[in-house]
Amino acid sequence: MITPGTEPNAGRRGLDWGQVSVLYVREMRAAMRERAIVVNSILIPLFLYPFLLWAAFTGLTFAMGQTEGFVSRVLVTDWPKGHPGLRLKLEHDEQIQMLDAEPPTTDMEKQLKNGTLDAWLSFLPPDRSDSTPVGAFQAVITYNQSQERSSQAKTRLSEAVESYRVEWLKREAKGHGINKAEWQGFTMASHNVASGRAMGAFIMGLIAPVIFVVMVAIGCFYPAVDATAGERERQTWETLMSTAASRTNIVVAKYLYVASLGGLAGLLNLLAVIVTLKPIFAPLLEKAGETLEYSFPLMAVPVVALAGLLLAGFVAAGMMIFAAFARTFKEGQSMIMPFYMLILVPIVFLQTPGLQFTFGLAFVPVVNLTLLVRQAISGNLHWGPAVITVLVSLLAIGLCLRVAGFVLQFEDVVTGAYRGTFFQLARRRLLSRRSQKGAT
Repeated sequence: MITPGTEPNAGRRGLDWGQVSVLYVREMRAAMRERAIVVNSILIPLFLYPFLLWAAFTGLTFAMGQTEGFVSRVLVTDWPKGHPGLRLKLEHDEQIQMLDAEPPTTDMEKQLKNGTLDAWLSFLPPDRSDSTPVGAFQAVITYNQSQERSSQAKTRLSEAVESYRVEWLKREAKGHGINKAEWQGFTMASHNVASGRAMGAFIMGLIAPVIFVVMVAIGCFYPAVDATAGERERQTWETLMSTAASRTNIVVAKYLYVASLGGLAGLLNLLAVIVTLKPIFAPLLEKAGETLEYSFPLMAVPVVALAGLLLAGFVAAGMMIFAAFARTFKEGQSMIMPFYMLILVPIVFLQTPGLQFTFGLAFVPVVNLTLLVRQAISGNLHWGPAVITVLVSLLAIGLCLRVAGFVLQFEDVVTGAYRGTFFQLARRRLLSRRSQKGAT
């Protein structure tokens, strides 16, 4: 006995790749006519993140330039005796404006808090000892770290006083017959052994995989909703199901269509990031004395392409499961959103310093593919975790497709007549089958 609306074998026939290819082409053509799908699955992945990176770093550079252009309003009290050069140095600094008044300490702290004063430089006598040179002093800078102008003023004063201190110590050392090497004591220098190409691979490995996952998810999002809930909202689902194509062929064609757009979105965005990486980051690194070069390793091309297909296959299958229960496009978006957020949660932890692509992480879906892409881009691929990642991803895709096949075998779900959720369907229908088996 079979309960009405739960025919488990309705419309199930063998897989015909000829029909699948015809239906797949039909889905792709229809998608290219949908402006929302073209924008969200192709144009946004291609331009969004490169533009956001450019806008973010341009804004950062502009803000830094604005801060550097400020003239710091500084009040100096208790000038040290015997150091007229320090006063001249501060007065001739074009980025520092010396204020004349000397209000009480409480008033100066109030001015620092309300922003009318940027920094207060005061001088104290040194802790006296036998080795303390004549003319030594202590400099104290009071500032408001919660205000950018005040922090910048503190930095400028520190650099000016330190520069004067070094010059004064040199003169004192020379006057006492101490040469430069004896006065300096020791020096410290740093040397970065990473080449410009290694720096480029490092930065690309941090940024590109995370953006890759986000773009694949966005690329699958709208096609998955359109292929299910969109068909019902346009009232074309019943017409499609009445064709000579079996339900299996229709579902496979739709799945391949969603996975194709998701993979295309990820690969297009990765290409755009590779092209725009150097123009965006190179000027910033040059200020820090570093260089940036990057060339995409040829060995990474098949690995990244495979990772994109596997990730798109998993995401497409998962999204279509949840979208299958929606009757309208808006309802489909709401149902897919929890799965979409679930995909993005793991990549938050990928920015953990020192995170390695271990055998344990190779068993975690989405995370394993993201780390696989990172290693391929960096040119440091470990084949053991990579093979496990591919096998785990294929298993996850197969499991999702198995669940999708279970969901879409019910006529009321396919037609949109079912009013429950995926979890209600699984609980009720499975219990119904068990009770039927028990009755027989």
